Amino acid sequence: MKQNRLILAFTLTLFSLFIGEFNGLYAQNNPKTLKRIIIDPGHGGTDPGANGRYSTEAAVSLAISTKLADFIRESIPDVEVVLTRTTDIFNSVVEKAKIANAAKGDLFICIHTNSADPSRSREIVGHTNKTYTVKKNGKKRKVTRQVPLYKVTYTPSTARGTETFIYNVVKSDQRKDMAGEAVDDVVEKLDSVSEKQIKEIEAADPTRSMMISLLTQQYFQRAASLALTIEEEFKSAGRLSREAKQRQKGIWVLAAVQMPAVLVETGFISNPEDEDYLNSEEGQDQICEVITKSIKRYKNSLENQIKTNAN
Repeated sequence: MKQNRLILAFTLTLFSLFIGEFNGLYAQNNPKTLKRIIIDPGHGGTDPGANGRYSTEAAVSLAISTKLADFIRESIPDVEVVLTRTTDIFNSVVEKAKIANAAKGDLFICIHTNSADPSRSREIVGHTNKTYTVKKNGKKRKVTRQVPLYKVTYTPSTARGTETFIYNVVKSDQRKDMAGEAVDDVVEKLDSVSEKQIKEIEAADPTRSMMISLLTQQYFQRAASLALTIEEEFKSAGRLSREAKQRQKGIWVLAAVQMPAVLVETGFISNPEDEDYLNSEEGQDQICEVITKSIKRYKNSLENQIKTNAN
C-alpha cells in the first residue's frame, strides 16, 4: 500500500512538472505562453493547388502568409514568426511538419484558399445525322440515325466565404505519436527529474499514456479555441463564415506537428468575387488583421489562464 502511494505521489508530481512546462503555470520561469508561431503557406512550386481565373492557391497563400508574418511581428513583437516557405517552392507535408517541429513552434497556422467545382449544364441546340456500322446475322450494314447536338455550359460555383479546420485528434494515431514525442522532449528537459526517474517514466506506460492523452487534448482544445475565434473575427469583419470544423482526413500536416494547429481557408478562389478579394490589397490586409487579432485574443486567453492558476 505504501509503495502504491509513493508511485501515485511521483505520478502526480510528474504531471505537475509536465503541465508546468507546457502551460507555463510557473509564470516566473516561463512568462510567455506563445513564443513562436509557424506559418505554412499551402502548396507551392510544382503543386499550384486550386486554380482561379487568373491566380493559383499557392501564389495567393504565399502572399497572404508573408503579409501575415509582418502583421504579427508588428502587432505582437515578442512573438517570433517562422514560415515553412518564403518562395514558390514545393515542400511535402512531411517536410512542412519537420520544419515546424524543428523550429519548436507553439502554434501552427496553415494558410490555404478553398475551391468548389463549377456547375455543369447541358442543352440540345440541334440535331445531326450519324452513321453507325451494325452487325446482324453475321452481316454488316450501315445505319444512319439522327442524334442531338448538345451545348455544355460551366458556371462558376457560388460557394464563398471562410472556414477554419482543426484535426480530430481523438481519431488520429499520428497526432498521438506527435504528442508522445513532445512528452519525451519535455521529460528530458525537466531539471528536477533525475535520469533514474526518466527511465522509470519511459518504462511506466500508463503514466506516459496519460501524459500523451493530456497533451493531445490540450492541442485539441487550444486549436479549437483559436479556430472558433478566427471565424468569429471573420464574421465581425463582415465576411461570410462557414464556421470552424473538424477534419479527420485530408489535412495530414495538422496531425504531424507537435503544437496546436489550424488550417484557414481564406476564401474560394473558384468564386470570381472571392478570387478578386483574395488578390486585392484590401482583402489580404483584412484577412491578416483578422488572424492577427485572433492570435492576440488566443495569447491573452492563455496568459489569463496562467494568472488564474498561479493565484
